[in-house]
Amino acid sequence: MTNQSKEGAFYQRDRGWHPPAYTPPYKTSVTRSPTKALISVDSTLSEIAGPVFNQNMLGELDNDMIMNFAQPGEMAIGQRIIVYGKVMDENGKPVPNTLVEVWQANAGGRYRHKKEGYLAPLDPNFGGCGRCITDEDGNYRFRTIKPGAYPWPNGVNDWRPAHIHFSIFGSGFGQRLITQMYFEGDPLIWKCPIVGAIPSKEAVECLIAPLDMNNTIPMDSRAYKFDIVLRGRRQTLFENRMEGL
Repeated sequence: MTNQSKEGAFYQRDRGWHPPAYTPPYKTSVTRSPTKALISVDSTLSEIAGPVFNQNMLGELDNDMIMNFAQPGEMAIGQRIIVYGKVMDENGKPVPNTLVEVWQANAGGRYRHKKEGYLAPLDPNFGGCGRCITDEDGNYRFRTIKPGAYPWPNGVNDWRPAHIHFSIFGSGFGQRLITQMYFEGDPLIWKCPIVGAIPSKEAVECLIAPLDMNNTIPMDSRAYKFDIVLRGRRQTLFENRMEGL
């Protein structure tokens, strides 16, 4: 989770909760993993303090990925969904006024960037990124389309399950979390080498957003709930580096 002690320093992370940095089935971890022993250092003032965000920095459609890249009169193609939840600290307290950024593939499983190698078509009305700021109770909410799965050159026939990337800043740079959200019921989750690097089934399940029919918009959008816990023994898992950013 996220919190600071009375002295101001963040809780130490439980490294047993995170995947090992060196996990050969996830090939890029071999070159990314540390070659020397980790060194523990105290948090610096710049890590504990700031940044400060406010609603004035957002555009009108920043949290609406169905519309924020679309041409006039058009909208993104795909299954319309709402993703919402709460950003909390380890004590269950909300983390207000923090920036939540998201990015994802389109409904066909393709990202909009120059190095994309998958041949699925681009959606001319979908940019694949958005952002919002948590309210005073730590709540966030955005609208998008459900991303597609895609193959990736890790193994002979490895596929990434449908997922959305999250970046959350927290109340200090030392809290910043980058992670991924998966969707309830996707069979590819348990076949993914990245997910397979996580040693705890309970930890994996923290990354899977359940379908929430009570928050759907009838005849419009399904809803998925994804709560996020920053910095602590039960924090949401980091995407690929145990030490975070």
